[in-house]
Amino acid sequence: MIIAKLLVVFVLVMLLVSKKQPIYVAVTVGAAATWLLYGIGITDGLKYIVKACTSWSTLQLIVVMYIITFLQKMMGQRGAIDRAQKGLSSLFNNRWVNCAAAPIFIGMLPTPNAAFIAGDIVKASASEYLEHDEMAVTTTYFRHVSESFMPTYGAIILGISLAGITAGEFVVGMLPIVACIIASGCFWFLRGKVPMATGEAASTNKGKDVKEIFIGLWPILAIILMVVVAKMPIYTAAAIILVVYFFVHKFSVEEVKPNFMASFQFKLYLNTFAVMTLKEFLTASGAINALPDFFAKLPIPTFMVFMLIFFFGSIVSGSQTIIGLCMPVAMASVPNAGLPLVCLLMGTTYAAMQMSPTHICLTLTAEYFDISLGDLIKKTLPAVATTVVFSVLYYLAWTMMFA
Repeated sequence: MIIAKLLVVFVLVMLLVSKKQPIYVAVTVGAAATWLLYGIGITDGLKYIVKACTSWSTLQLIVVMYIITFLQKMMGQRGAIDRAQKGLSSLFNNRWVNCAAAPIFIGMLPTPNAAFIAGDIVKASASEYLEHDEMAVTTTYFRHVSESFMPTYGAIILGISLAGITAGEFVVGMLPIVACIIASGCFWFLRGKVPMATGEAASTNKGKDVKEIFIGLWPILAIILMVVVAKMPIYTAAAIILVVYFFVHKFSVEEVKPNFMASFQFKLYLNTFAVMTLKEFLTASGAINALPDFFAKLPIPTFMVFMLIFFFGSIVSGSQTIIGLCMPVAMASVPNAGLPLVCLLMGTTYAAMQMSPTHICLTLTAEYFDISLGDLIKKTLPAVATTVVFSVLYYLAWTMMFA
């Protein structure tokens, strides 16, 4: 019954999304439905809403969104994205590199609206070949590649810690899955649509091209280094680079004055509050705890049971919740599983997050490209299925080889 109610909630959300309702409306209705279906008390429900809207994790997202949007507008005023895109085109003379490599690099910036900057490069490289939904899925899919294996993200740090796997082992073990993720993205989103050749003459000055890329994207690189190497909070790093960018590129107060209001993205903020509220209600519903018992009744191997738990659990509650809840159980339930099982579960989790309505990056990207969340998820399905199937085959080959 708990799982049936969960299914009702998600069908309701996706139905509203398919009817072109704003994302914050669909997700808010989903949260309200969860509240009613699971019989959560009025007082508790109000507490969850307040917690979702006032917790530091939510407010930090809003602050970072504002700062990054402000920085993005300043970069636009100085033509930084155009310079980076032209440098990439000239250096590699390959549109696929622009559409895939740039979002992968920018995706290392741990903030949801980094997708906006990646999206600008994808638009500049492929707008004449791709529709809006195709540019959206290309942007968000490649932008998240680094989240599948880099041990700088909270979900990965949590997962390898609970599994007793070192960061080095994990990164090496995940490389074939990462290669599959990139290859399947190119196959499903770029092949037959975006030509590799840019139509421009090959570069004769590679050093100049690299310089153009650096000049265009140095603020993003600087923020990444400050977050990853110096362990600085993302909002602090972004604020520092914003100020540095102002002086380095000799802005005047009059130039940036319009950005103060223009950087407020109220619809995106509403989406953020709605998604965080839905996550709170889903966590409180007990549906996450019911998933293991539900899948355990299925006549399939144990590793497949946990793969399904991680896949559907990530869609429902997000990667960190399901990893924290089920990784210790999975490692204890599959004897001598070790690194192969961890890679399978983390690859599955990554794939599931690319189609989760609770994944804030997806809602922001859909809004940015003016498409529905349903259209974005539908476009992502083939690449997600490819990644999951490859992860299973990789696990089976690995375990049979060392059995």
